[in-house]
Amino acid sequence: MTEWSNWAGTATATPARRVRAVSAEDISAAVKMAGSAGLTVRALGSGHSFTAVAACDGGTAIDLTGFTGIVSSDVAAGQVTVRSGTTIRSLNTALSGLGLAMANLGDIDAQTIAGALATGTHGTGAAIGGLATQAVGFELVLADGSVVSCSAASRPELFAAARVGLGALGVVSSVTLQCVPAFSLIADERPMPVEDVLSSFEDMAASNDHFEFYWFPYGRNALVKRNNRVSGADEAPPAMASWRRWWEFSVMENTAFGALCRTGRLAPSLIPSLNRLSSAALSARTYTASSHEVFVTPRRVRFVESEYAVPRASLLDVLTELRAAVPRLPHPVMFPVEVRVAAADDIWLSTASGRDTAYVAIHQYVGLPYQEYFDAFESIAASVGGRPHWGKMHSLSAGQLRPLYPKFDDFLAVRACVDPDGRFLNPYLSRVFGV
Repeated sequence: MTEWSNWAGTATATPARRVRAVSAEDISAAVKMAGSAGLTVRALGSGHSFTAVAACDGGTAIDLTGFTGIVSSDVAAGQVTVRSGTTIRSLNTALSGLGLAMANLGDIDAQTIAGALATGTHGTGAAIGGLATQAVGFELVLADGSVVSCSAASRPELFAAARVGLGALGVVSSVTLQCVPAFSLIADERPMPVEDVLSSFEDMAASNDHFEFYWFPYGRNALVKRNNRVSGADEAPPAMASWRRWWEFSVMENTAFGALCRTGRLAPSLIPSLNRLSSAALSARTYTASSHEVFVTPRRVRFVESEYAVPRASLLDVLTELRAAVPRLPHPVMFPVEVRVAAADDIWLSTASGRDTAYVAIHQYVGLPYQEYFDAFESIAASVGGRPHWGKMHSLSAGQLRPLYPKFDDFLAVRACVDPDGRFLNPYLSRVFGV
């Protein structure tokens, strides 16, 4: 059987069986067959999680990448039901054709919608939640092969768990999303001195619909991104010229940055200088585009990533410690650190559950050492009750995660009810759930 690998190459597995599903009936049949053979089951999307959450060694891997498209839509209500293997990129195109959009998105659109929801994918915006806050219903295939639906009104406990479910409850066959009318954003992206960004962080987070910044560990400048909805009173700047979009996103942020990363991998002693060069080369740009064209940024330079959600009030302390730790690392850091914000939500395993949140994501170019960096960051985040992103690299297990989530045991109870034999478990899920 062909080996499976995730996007970053940080997880591999060799399934005993790989089934390509193009209907809920296909999924159900595959789950039943796996049950008869005593095999575990994992659903495969685009493999964009850095953890082994989708790994299926010796089990049945259900490939959902051909199970795509919108099932139904109610444009007046703003709701669409979409098949689980649909990528966010395809979803954005389909929604645009309906005059709808997702209220918020992350900056990568390669993930399947089911995978993005399952791992708690989020964008940025102090008053806006992650993608899971936009899910209002699921259809799942459970461990016995039955196909069930859940929402806040029907099987509410299963729905509460499934909103960020890590694929541990069953295979999602479709999800119903609450969308908004299509909208445009004014994007303002510019370099700012790091100290100025930190001193005005709260003001910028509160005064912009969507706010984030990238800190280059050895540079003087951060890249600040402020995106705000176009209103009738706005005099919106023009769209970015196609040549400049190509130059900024394809050449500078991918081709040129990739070349710097490869140079740093060949000569690690140059990394601090290369990182400072990246910081110094940042340019300002202001433009208007449809929401998903602003939210999403092409990412062709491969990296490994760890991300922690910390209480927003603790962010500056976390960054102070991280900035002090980086110069002491045995291996330099090539990639910038990304900082975002999100509103508190009520989702059981959401990293923003019950608290206004700041997200700190650290990265390292593929092939460069990262473990000491990630370990140092994890220790800093742990000191303020940080919660790791379920799809990004971390070492926490159930004993450490349980105190971070008031509804952790409620989730485990639902999981045990719908999957008593652990059909959907793998080593990663067994570690984080303690089962």
